[in-house]
This record gives sequence, structure tokens and C-alpha cells, in this order.
Amino acid sequence: MKFLVDAQLPKRLARFLASRGHDAVHTQDLSKGNTTSDADINLLSLREERIVITKDADFVQSFLLKEQPYKLLLVATGNIKNAELEDLFAKHLNQLTESFEHHGYLELGYDAIVIHQ
Repeated sequence: MKFLVDAQLPKRLARFLASRGHDAVHTQDLSKGNTTSDADINLLSLREERIVITKDADFVQSFLLKEQPYKLLLVATGNIKNAELEDLFAKHLNQLTESFEHHGYLELGYDAIVIHQ
């Protein structure tokens, strides 16, 4: 799968996903870096069919109203240490990728994955 990790999440998450065989980029790697606008992130996501991973609820509104980005993973953990975030993804990565085969919007919490669409 192809992922685009948003600015408020660590670049380490993109490296983790890449180490698991996924195509993952962080907004920091884009030409405008972490100042890349949500609109540009959405367009890139649609163009490259990338799943946006974010904590930003603005993407939820955009997804529900405009079907942008391509697909969305909202990380709903509040503040979390980078190592804990990586462990959470390691624990749920298979379920996330399987769920994204049929759904466009998922929410990852500490204890569960919520499938919205």
C-alpha cells in the first residue's frame, strides 16, 4: 500500500511502514515539507492513490464532504510516544491494510480500529 504521513506524526512512522514493504512518504519529504497545504496533500493522495495518515480532523471533514483524500487513517490516540505509536502500528498493520481493501476511512485508537466507511 501507499501511505502519506502528515506533519503532526513522526517521520519515523513513514520509515516503519517502508520497512514493512509499503510505499510511505512523510510530508517533510515533499517539496514544501511540513508546510504543504491540506489541499495539496489531498491532490497528491488522489493522484498517487495514497492513504493519508493524520491526527488532523480537518481531513475527516474533507473526506466526508469531498471524498478527499483518496483514503484516510485518523490516528485518535492523543499524544503518544513515538515508540508507542510504532508498536500500535506493528500490532494493527495487517488489520489496517486488510480493512483498506474495502473501506476508505479508518480510525486507529489505542485499543481498536474503527471502520467508518
